[in-house]
Amino acid sequence: MVKKGDMFYAWTSDAKLAEKAECGGAVTQLLKFALESKAVDAVLAVRKGQDLYDAVPVIVTDPKELDQTAGSLHCGTLLLSKLVKKYLDGSNNTRMAMTVKGCDAMALYELAKRNQVNLDNILMIGVNCGGSVSPVTARKMIKEKFGVDPDKVTKEEIDRGQFIIEYEGGHKGIKMDDLEDEGYGRRGNCRRCKTKVPRQADLACGNWGVIGDKAGKATFVEVCSEKGAGLLDAAMRAGVLKTEAPDPKALEMRSKVEGSMLKLGDKWRKKDFEALGTGRDRLKKIREATSRCIKCYACIEHCPICYCVECSTKKPYFVPPGELPVSFMFHLIRFAHIADSCVNCGQCEENCPMEIPNSLFMHANQVDLEKMFGHVPGKDMSLPILALVEEKEERERLAATGSDQIFDIFK
Repeated sequence: MVKKGDMFYAWTSDAKLAEKAECGGAVTQLLKFALESKAVDAVLAVRKGQDLYDAVPVIVTDPKELDQTAGSLHCGTLLLSKLVKKYLDGSNNTRMAMTVKGCDAMALYELAKRNQVNLDNILMIGVNCGGSVSPVTARKMIKEKFGVDPDKVTKEEIDRGQFIIEYEGGHKGIKMDDLEDEGYGRRGNCRRCKTKVPRQADLACGNWGVIGDKAGKATFVEVCSEKGAGLLDAAMRAGVLKTEAPDPKALEMRSKVEGSMLKLGDKWRKKDFEALGTGRDRLKKIREATSRCIKCYACIEHCPICYCVECSTKKPYFVPPGELPVSFMFHLIRFAHIADSCVNCGQCEENCPMEIPNSLFMHANQVDLEKMFGHVPGKDMSLPILALVEEKEERERLAATGSDQIFDIFK
């Protein structure tokens, strides 16, 4: 019987799926089995769009279609959690399985605290994540540093500290450190991230720690919840998933890889935050950078923590409409509302047309608050520094009292 804390090498028993998938196809097989066994009603996954730089979120209800989602897309920088809240009714009436990176899982937890998603109906298959590369940066990097036409690339991966591409005529790999020292490589938020193995998910899967004859042919699976244990146990009993115990050396290697990634995250936090400065120096830099803001609301639209029905940034007595440059109050409201719960997903920066480093500003504030109060967002269901009330009830209270107090902290 599988139980929480168990670890396995796992791979699909479906030979056709194994050919398409990376690392043995365990993740795709688990999603297929969840659908086939009626454990879930649908799967939210990602498939390749026009090319390797285009990641498309898809809802799948036919298990046969899941083969199209097999494999990794490191140049696809989607955050799936906000889609669950915005388009899928928070999974309140649908049992759903989904693949999640660390930031996806963290964001789902933060949304659940705010009663915006129902985690009881969500089965999270976590995937280890060393980071992702912005599509624009990736194409530029491949052309300028690799000397290869980005349209000729057939596969990309991040493995053993390298960004590796396969293309018509061969393959190349360059150390990620070398690329990032020159301004290429992973997104800034990914460099600073310290949730590399998403143990908030029900299962944490990846290729870290897969060695020997199973390297490239199996997935390392860590069981992180009873829900995950039940799915894995049922898939093994049904014969769709094969497993074996990992070698003790594999456990040591997996731990070392994760440890080195965490140290790298500390390194980039130190570098980025020190460059940003503190106190008045930090404020000056933030004001200068945000002066480019055109108030397009892309940062709010894509942020998993922004959930209010009535956004304070749209109140004319806070942020006068039709004025450029935008009042700094716009950004202060966002910092006050989000900073204690920022999960460093990078969407506010990724989608900013003015290329404002929003993620850096928000993450720096969040880390400062974390040091002061000890609250780590997205790790578990512990409430943020200012515990929020349920949105609908809060709006009814606001309408009844006329008060503009967003957080009901005076009960």
